[in-house]
Amino acid sequence: MKHLPINSERLWDSLCEMARFGATAKGGVHRLALSPPDLAARAHFAALCEQAGLALRSDEYGNMFARREGADPSLPPVLFGSHLDSQPNGGRYDGALGVMAGLEVMRSLNDHHVVTQAPVELVNWTDEEGARFGKALLGSGLWAGVHPPAATLARCDAEGITLGQALAAARGATPGTPFAGAAYFELHIEQGVMLERAHLPLGIVTFCQAQVWYDVVALGQAAHAGTTPPAFRHDALLCAARVIDLVDRMMRARGEDGRGTVGRLVVIPNSSNVIPGEVRFSVEFRHPSDAELSRIKAQFPREAGFIARDCEVALAISEIFTLPATPFDPGLLAMMRTAADDLGLGHRDIISGGGHDSIYAAHHMKAAMIFIPCKDGKSHCEEESIEPGDAAAGTALLYEAVKRTAG
Repeated sequence: MKHLPINSERLWDSLCEMARFGATAKGGVHRLALSPPDLAARAHFAALCEQAGLALRSDEYGNMFARREGADPSLPPVLFGSHLDSQPNGGRYDGALGVMAGLEVMRSLNDHHVVTQAPVELVNWTDEEGARFGKALLGSGLWAGVHPPAATLARCDAEGITLGQALAAARGATPGTPFAGAAYFELHIEQGVMLERAHLPLGIVTFCQAQVWYDVVALGQAAHAGTTPPAFRHDALLCAARVIDLVDRMMRARGEDGRGTVGRLVVIPNSSNVIPGEVRFSVEFRHPSDAELSRIKAQFPREAGFIARDCEVALAISEIFTLPATPFDPGLLAMMRTAADDLGLGHRDIISGGGHDSIYAAHHMKAAMIFIPCKDGKSHCEEESIEPGDAAAGTALLYEAVKRTAG
């Protein structure tokens, strides 16, 4: 490995510093979008951008853009970044790595007195995780014009606070509309085990797999648990349990490429001696193939409906969003492979199992992603962990990709 063009100690210190906001006892972070810890992290990020001489602006959806001017301000900027919000009791590197690595790119450009032809902009997207308002990639999706603003801003969290209300503390004056960019880059932890098993520091992400999310409500009849015989039960939780089993069976029927998850479940009235009258839960499916995801979308509502009929429970299935498989720009991928070779860093092509803001950025400009390993593939949990050397390698490749694209 050749000498890296970034300051790896400064990078690691900045990651540790950001992890203070919403820190948990087990070393993770609980930093839900637009919560007090997230707002504090945003303020800290803004102060660091100001220290680096960057011009910061926020749009009406709270997306933060930190700009370093180029020799020709009329050229479309090169964008790069990720997000600072986390899952509940999530990891300290998911998203934050891409933002703080982007800040290190800016600092290193300053250190080396680099003047790029095109401007470069670091982005912190609002609510990538979707953990608080139940819909992922909110800031980038609103910016890209994919999510309908009125319905999206009306989405509520568990306390009944809408996204629109929560944005009051982070909303900027810039319209949240897409603009032309030369390219978008995102550095992220892999959230899987492929790179760790291959003993490689870098993954060049070729595409993100397709996915669909649903909100599901099973509506039965609450009744006394001790006095209601089987023939008179309309058990919403029984229906939900069988639908959850259906999700698992559908996933396993598709082999190693299948993904199906129920991650959120609300039982009403949630009392030990009451037959549940209502259950609300999430369902998501993912697959590398758009065609296979289309078959899943046809199969799931139909078979879930059969289960609800047999349980004598009403079932409402609302599709929240569908993401098609998103290929990344072949030219940018080739450039990054060359840059990794020039840096003496091992790499391999890899597919992203997760959704990322780069998916919606790719609607309006060329896009590409870089992965680095995470220990045992663990993510969205407090045990999430990376090595400082891998963070430095990913940031060095991000630096080269930005510099070469910006001229």
